[in-house]
Amino acid sequence: MKFEKKDFALTLGKRVREVRKFRGFTLERLALDAEIEIKQLTRIEYGQVNTTVFQIYRLSYCLEVNLGELFAPIPLMNFKNDSISQILPKENAENP
Repeated sequence: MKFEKKDFALTLGKRVREVRKFRGFTLERLALDAEIEIKQLTRIEYGQVNTTVFQIYRLSYCLEVNLGELFAPIPLMNFKNDSISQILPKENAENP
């Protein structure tokens, strides 16, 4: 299975949108807080641009998630205490 830039941008954008909505941010609020134009944030969420690492960092900071959590396709409704990492599978949990 080949993973293209377009696929990456779409996956990242979908995740940003999921987290934004879960956190209760509007596009306008997140764009303002992250110092990104609303049009650019919309393009990111729809996978229409290959954005910079710095913009992804700003988004993760404003959304209060670790940078890596924007790349994990995890349903947000399944975790507690506002920490996505709590539902990540433990590495080698069965094999200590």
